[in-house]
Amino acid sequence: MALVANIIGVTGAFLILLAYFLLAIGKMSSEEKRYHLLNLFGALGILFSLFWYWNLATLIMETAWISVSLYGLWKIRRSTSG
Repeated sequence: MALVANIIGVTGAFLILLAYFLLAIGKMSSEEKRYHLLNLFGALGILFSLFWYWNLATLIMETAWISVSLYGLWKIRRSTSG
């Protein structure tokens, strides 16, 4: 199971880096739902890997990353629903 956790964690890191890269080259905006979803699922993947590879600093970082992503999704939903 540790191998699966590692694969999920690496995939999560890739998703976060992909979101940042697409933002940096102008192919994605921070106002888009998909940007926040990439970051959210990326952070969740890394957080999952912490069950096998514990690291407090990473827990703090990914919890913050998840919180910011959820806030971004909430903000987008609020602006489109009313």
